[in-house]
Amino acid sequence: MEEICAKFVSQKISKTRWRPVPLGSLQTAETFATGSWDNEENHVSLWSIGDFGNLDSDGGFEGDHQLLCDIGHHGDVMDLQFFDQERIVAASSTGYVTIFLHHPNNQTLSVNQQWTTAHYHTGPGSPSYSSAPCTGIVCNNPEIVTVGEDGRINLFRADHKEAVRTIDNADSSTLHAVTFLRTPEILTVNSIGQLKIWDFRQQGNEPSQILSLTGDRVPLHCVDRHPNQQHVVATGGQDGMLSIWDVRQGTMPVSLLKAHEAEMWEVHFHPSNPDHLFTCSEDGSLWHWDASTDVPEKSSLFHQGGRTSTFLSHSISNQANVHQSLISSWLTDPAKDRIEITSLLPNRTLSVNSLDVLGPCLVCGTDAEAIYVTRQLFS
Repeated sequence: MEEICAKFVSQKISKTRWRPVPLGSLQTAETFATGSWDNEENHVSLWSIGDFGNLDSDGGFEGDHQLLCDIGHHGDVMDLQFFDQERIVAASSTGYVTIFLHHPNNQTLSVNQQWTTAHYHTGPGSPSYSSAPCTGIVCNNPEIVTVGEDGRINLFRADHKEAVRTIDNADSSTLHAVTFLRTPEILTVNSIGQLKIWDFRQQGNEPSQILSLTGDRVPLHCVDRHPNQQHVVATGGQDGMLSIWDVRQGTMPVSLLKAHEAEMWEVHFHPSNPDHLFTCSEDGSLWHWDASTDVPEKSSLFHQGGRTSTFLSHSISNQANVHQSLISSWLTDPAKDRIEITSLLPNRTLSVNSLDVLGPCLVCGTDAEAIYVTRQLFS
């Protein structure tokens, strides 16, 4: 992989997201959004990577990402998702959910819509009203689903003032993240190691399915669904382990892979190349997991600056009876499949809080007030 370029931005970055490329377009990722946290004033910002990666006269990289525009954000940015090309949805530690609109003609951001009481511990109107952080959002235009520390799930629609659907006591513990499984179905992870599937076609407030880690109920912080095989799900948690689940069968993960030394904050399958997966952690590391079968026979090794160490994993169930060509490379026994892991950051710093991948491009943000970008993931 080519040079990864750092920019120091004088604010702790909690979230980084690429702006989606229009369907059918040949252009690569050029613009990304960031959210900050734990600063005196937090911001949602848009950046351009422009003529990134050109060699300057000294033979070094001109890897500067340029700030296009930013806007103040009420509270810490807990999650950030593009709703479409122009709109970004932000989740706040104050319980707010805000849609920001980008105006490319004069490079500004404005508040397009806001739900100020999306998440709360005691209700609006009560003298003891207390908000709860909104911890996760997922968008599927025109719908926005939010989850929070209050165990509540909201289904919003852009241009609707009120929630279309709310499941008030969806969870007695903190919900940390949410993703769509299929259009009417969402999947949440919580602070007691559970993964729950919810079907918005059903009127009740009960999940349609519950899966969970066995033994110690380790909090799960992040979840992502395989882009092509919707039954395959990856989660990461407080112990830094990567868990792979097949929601069609069983109630436990198919594989538990020993990964980071501290909390795993995000996990992402590559959207168009899902044999590749990316994780980041509180321990300051950013990893690229390669499970592609076209890699030459290799022992499971961890690559970092020429040093290697053995890669530990164990598969909980053996999938040998399933026809190999139909199975995701993530569901076969990783010890046989030889997953290769590469560390993408030159040296460990403070927590890597967020990452996003699109085409050959990756962006991540850290507590060391740095944003890292590379445009040559697979070279």
